[in-house]
Amino acid sequence: MAGRDLRALFSTNDRGLTAVEAFTNRQLQWELVAAALAEHLRQVTAAGFDVEDLERPRHNVMVFHGVGGIGKTTLSRKLEAALAGADQRPAQWGEPTWAGERILPVRIDLARSAGTSFEDVVLTIRAALAELGRPLPAFDIALRRYWESQHPGESLEEYLRRGGLAGRFGKAMPQQMQSALADVAQALLLPGTVGTAVGAVVGSLTGALRERRQTVRALAGCARLADLLEAECDLEALSFYPHLLAWELAQLPTDKRVLPVILLDTFEDVGDRTHRDLERLIQRVVWLMPNCFFVITGRSRLQWADVALQGQLDYTGPAAWPGLALPAAIPAARAARPPHGHGRQVLVGDFSPEDCDDHLARRLTRDGEPLISADIRQVITGRSHGLPLYLDLSVMRFLEIRRAGRTPQPDDFDHDFPALIARTLSDLTPDERHVLRSVALLDAFDLHLATAAAGLRHEAPALRLIERPFVRENVFGLWPYHLHGLIRSTVRGADDQADDPWSTRNWEQAAQRALAALGEQFSARTGRNRMLLVGCLRQGLTLARDFRLDLGWLADAAWAYVSDSVWEPLAPPDTDSTGLDTAADALVELLSALARRQHQHRSYTVARLTAVIGSHLLPDDLQHMALYYRAKAHRDLGNSPASRAGMQTVADGQGRLAPAARRGLAHLARMAGDFPTALATAHTLGWEGRHHRVQGDIWWPHGDMDRAALAYAAARDEAEHHGITGERGNSQAHRAFALAFCDPAAADSELALAEQLLAGVDMRATTLITHIAALARDAGRTDADIEDRAQVLRAEIQTAGVTYTELALDLALTFHHAVRDEQDQASATIARLRENTRGGDFAYYGDIAAFRASLPLEEASPTHWIDGAQHTRRRWRGLVTARHDALRTSP
Repeated sequence: MAGRDLRALFSTNDRGLTAVEAFTNRQLQWELVAAALAEHLRQVTAAGFDVEDLERPRHNVMVFHGVGGIGKTTLSRKLEAALAGADQRPAQWGEPTWAGERILPVRIDLARSAGTSFEDVVLTIRAALAELGRPLPAFDIALRRYWESQHPGESLEEYLRRGGLAGRFGKAMPQQMQSALADVAQALLLPGTVGTAVGAVVGSLTGALRERRQTVRALAGCARLADLLEAECDLEALSFYPHLLAWELAQLPTDKRVLPVILLDTFEDVGDRTHRDLERLIQRVVWLMPNCFFVITGRSRLQWADVALQGQLDYTGPAAWPGLALPAAIPAARAARPPHGHGRQVLVGDFSPEDCDDHLARRLTRDGEPLISADIRQVITGRSHGLPLYLDLSVMRFLEIRRAGRTPQPDDFDHDFPALIARTLSDLTPDERHVLRSVALLDAFDLHLATAAAGLRHEAPALRLIERPFVRENVFGLWPYHLHGLIRSTVRGADDQADDPWSTRNWEQAAQRALAALGEQFSARTGRNRMLLVGCLRQGLTLARDFRLDLGWLADAAWAYVSDSVWEPLAPPDTDSTGLDTAADALVELLSALARRQHQHRSYTVARLTAVIGSHLLPDDLQHMALYYRAKAHRDLGNSPASRAGMQTVADGQGRLAPAARRGLAHLARMAGDFPTALATAHTLGWEGRHHRVQGDIWWPHGDMDRAALAYAAARDEAEHHGITGERGNSQAHRAFALAFCDPAAADSELALAEQLLAGVDMRATTLITHIAALARDAGRTDADIEDRAQVLRAEIQTAGVTYTELALDLALTFHHAVRDEQDQASATIARLRENTRGGDFAYYGDIAAFRASLPLEEASPTHWIDGAQHTRRRWRGLVTARHDALRTSP
């Protein structure tokens, strides 16, 4: 179902090349048209349908709208062909439900380049109906009168021939009109010479209609014919004549009945949103021909159902056009436009990647094989965002490169086409173009953000812009609007050949306005609106990085981001720690490293943060943020000296993270086994230093699980009071870990709560702790696959590079072996713990394992316990004995 692509054929001397206009399947659109046509046929054949009812709501129009280059004209042509005959319909489209009905498609191109006037619209519809082979007297007489009044001395036949209508529809129309005139003259018994004069015939006919003479009873059924014949012959009157055409179609006998389907293409060229003169005339045609079906294709949603247009158009509002109305619950500017659209307004969507590849593969072939290689097709598809126009432009570029004597390569198609800008901007006002370029800087926007980024004082241009099909909508998004991906990248990246291109300074000023507007939304957020915080940061970081802007509010936003320990993906793409030139570059890399550390080995985190610190681009407080989190990463890797140095620097700085750094020093003391120092420090930390969680971390190594669980619960509740999501989940995970050793039943519910609190929070190390807690909960059971689960968990831990977590895993395994009295396995695990803690940190883990297995210590321990080693040994051994007894007595 593809015609020859003449542009491609005449772009090369390669005679073995086959170039076709590949039509990629639009089956969904066809199904919508077919369903609407079937419904329309049911309505017009119903007993109560009256073609002269001018008050009844209209359901005879369907709109396909979409961005320029999406394939609307191709769709319009394919619909025309498919409706004309089954042989022109793609097989996959199937057989329509109206089989047997006579459909007459009439396609009219309203593009400015086609020069189609309103007269041409009316004449085209009548010329197409010449296929009926009979006059349509009511309409023909009125049209003949109009023509002779407005075009004196100009032959209608010659006009039709010159405009191409005679060649398209044949030459029968003028003869049919003359025949109608003669038939009426004969019915009125007018002399021959008088009967050929249109004015005389119309005058006599009007009088006869007013007097209700039997001689004109066939036309007397058209109630408004006399009024139209008496009206002044001008364009306004012509716009009402389609009513006569509709009436004539309704008089056809059943065996002659036909359903005209009038396809109006390039509707955006009918006029702008301010001057709707031509649109008003065309709308009148649609309204006055309710027994015809209209398929309109254009760039914008048809606004006829908008009550605000009352006065500009004759028929407006949802009561007049129910199928064109948007749901009352969703304002027009916020209405979602999924592939099906709403009612009879359908957004023509982008091609899928598979459709793009198929289109390119079939456009240029030699000996039945695609000329464009698969790797080039993949690059073009990726950059096209599914826009057919981009595919076509890429095909022409492919041939252009071949003409230059080179073999096209994939890199040749990492390319923007200025023609896309011209197509996009062509029907926008200057203010709308200004807003478009401004929002091209943003991933998503709302009306306020668009207006502020453009530096305008009124929202009208932004309101008009969001009605355009290249603005996509997501009513559930933080900001509901975003530009079509290809349009956005082209507006920003291609050479702008418009009459009003932006300079580099213009782009910088727009970026500054957009960043300031995002800052206002960040500052005005109520409560702990995490979604708005992250959204503002993502867009703000990109703007600041790309345009080398000052940080401003981004510094405060960065602190708000880290305070919750949630770690959503944040940084824009293409971050590179080796190319840090501005504070914005450094902040992007800092926050990206913090978020990505949940998915990267901690050594990589250290390297990235070291690059940020070494750049000396950040203000002191953010420099301390990098120092603190690098110190945490060093601790995770087991590098306590480096961690201690970093924590001490941050603590001495007395900045925002000083309490956290003091907590870090307490953790380091605990890791070294100096529990009295750690506990004393914990009492000084307060909420900012997470004092309750630090105490819980001290009590569980002593085997005092109840005390540890209480401390973790207090930490969780305190975090909830302060609205710190990450800390709440972290404290709950550690509470579940503590209870897993002493109360498996309670640990079950505590783990479930931990998983609930950690949902949507990206904290990898904490998640691993919950998995270790689940092993400890199941310790001693023979049906829990402890060893297999531990092996999988160990691999995850090693991938993350969180050294201390692997030690905790071995500690859980020694508990399992002690409960089962597996001395050999316990000894092997203890040996591994001793080897892995030889550096001094967590050396007491080996002591704890020995306490559980009731084994003596091989050497004196450097650990300083709160109440001595013997009390700690007794508590741990009691936990092992209690679990062993519980499992032995359980059914």
